[in-house]
Amino acid sequence: MAAEFFTWNASPEIYSIGFLKIRWYSLMFIIGFMGSYHIMRKMYRTSGYDEALVSSLLTWVILGTIIGARLGHCLFYNPSFYFSNPLEIFQVWKGGLASHGGFTGVMLAIFLYCRRYKMNFLWVVDRAAVGGLLIAALIRVGNFFNSEMIGTPSQLPWAIVFERVDTVPRHPAQLYESLTYFAIFLLLSALYRFTSVCRQPGRLWGVALAVSFSARFLLEFFKENQAAFEQSMFINMGQVLSVPFVSLGLFLILRKGST
Repeated sequence: MAAEFFTWNASPEIYSIGFLKIRWYSLMFIIGFMGSYHIMRKMYRTSGYDEALVSSLLTWVILGTIIGARLGHCLFYNPSFYFSNPLEIFQVWKGGLASHGGFTGVMLAIFLYCRRYKMNFLWVVDRAAVGGLLIAALIRVGNFFNSEMIGTPSQLPWAIVFERVDTVPRHPAQLYESLTYFAIFLLLSALYRFTSVCRQPGRLWGVALAVSFSARFLLEFFKENQAAFEQSMFINMGQVLSVPFVSLGLFLILRKGST
């Protein structure tokens, strides 16, 4: 008797009125940033900083995420197409965002924010890392609703058939990643609240980098490649791009500094 697998055919859209379309991905994006915003407000307040600075940080981070993720996708996964069709770069609604590019964009945005408001960069990223993992977890839920970033074929009992893609049962890789990031979010929250890890600036950020990108490297083995050229690679582009971030994280954890 053939195994029966759960099928997934949810619409990416929650509601649409004419050209206005409300999508699950956008909703998860908004919930993630709002949750992170409230976490940062509490952190700023308990540290004696003006909470109004968090609103400015949110603006910088959202811009950094969108611009960085879009440019990352264009440069890492299909540069020849976008160099030949540069106007396509701005058409974000057609899809194509790379998390590694988004992360890089966020770091640059926070750096510029810190220069603008005379904040300590490592102090800010230590705290932004906590909410950042919550955002990442929710964005992967959005990917699940979009039936994108699908997993490799699987016969495990929890495999899912993404009917919008094909009839093959696959690993729900988006959910693997979402649950992993949420677990790391809880870990970082506990480290921030119950330990002295933040006494050395950059260490909590280092933990976030090392753990999350190590997890990303491993989870890529359960995901289909996003670009054809990755078929000839020993490890895919997502794994290649994760290695520098893991290395940076380990450096920040192990480096000696004032406590």
